[in-house]
Amino acid sequence: MKSMMKAVVCERYGPPEVLHLAEVEKPAPKDDEVLIQVHAASINSRDWRLMRANPFFVRLMGEGLLKPKRSILGADAAGRVEAAGSKVRRFNVGDEVFGHFSRYGGRTFAEYVCAGEDEIALKPAKLSFEQAAAVPVAAITALQGLRDRGCIQPGQKVLIQGASGGVGTFAVQIAKAFGAEVTGVCSTRNVEMVRSLGADQVIDYRKEDVTQSGQRYDLILAVNGYHPISHYLRILNPEGVYVVAGGSMAQLFQAMLRGRRNSKAGGQKVVVVSVVHNPEDMVFLKELLESEKIVPVIDGCYPLSEAVKAFRYFEEVHAQGKVVITMEHTI
Repeated sequence: MKSMMKAVVCERYGPPEVLHLAEVEKPAPKDDEVLIQVHAASINSRDWRLMRANPFFVRLMGEGLLKPKRSILGADAAGRVEAAGSKVRRFNVGDEVFGHFSRYGGRTFAEYVCAGEDEIALKPAKLSFEQAAAVPVAAITALQGLRDRGCIQPGQKVLIQGASGGVGTFAVQIAKAFGAEVTGVCSTRNVEMVRSLGADQVIDYRKEDVTQSGQRYDLILAVNGYHPISHYLRILNPEGVYVVAGGSMAQLFQAMLRGRRNSKAGGQKVVVVSVVHNPEDMVFLKELLESEKIVPVIDGCYPLSEAVKAFRYFEEVHAQGKVVITMEHTI
């Protein structure tokens, strides 16, 4: 008889109401995988885009033309190892772990998920499962955007556009950990929160247009933006780097076009973050978490049975940090 579990299933594209709780087959780990009892998972923009098929060409990228190819969303989670394959060497049953699961298709909005050893790391003991689940995708995006694409250096002036969301809150803290002077851009209600994360300056975009500030930056990480990229390049130093880590499809296309043009001309660089799965980055983030150089920011937690409400909140509100889904079997 097949073993079953609860999962949030998305069988057609649309608003959060297309999601529903269902009984599905519990996965079984291969020889080189572990089975994880999920305690918490967090929502990322990627999940929202896959649910909505927004932009439309998501359907043409192997995700399913008429309906989602993968009915269970979710890319990061934290939980406890329940079983390990015969070839697994780094983890044991009972280990508390967290990780980025997108290389294996994700599927973390469920009570159990399988993962390869290189996708997970031991959970920092100080962190709750909810806090750990909020880290992987957002923090890796921020880290690779700043370090690998932006080539951040100590003493640089760094601007984080969209500093109060999932990626932005980690970006502020990671940039500070690298020794940069950080300016965060966010809305009025988030100013004090971003300042509490260590930002040296915080700009309320409702009161001030950062592209008209006259200040210049060595590195701009744009999680979102309210102006054409050309406006942001006015405040970027001649040898500076503009990194796109999110935003509208129009901004993404602008970045791709600008990137090709600027790479030929030299000077300013415009690059796009494409997250590369890297187990070493999980270990690096674990060290930052243990030293409390970065702290997850969680706006709210919702049980698996209220996933529709969680996605609706994620869609309608500019959340402070992350929105987390918890598993009721762990309560």
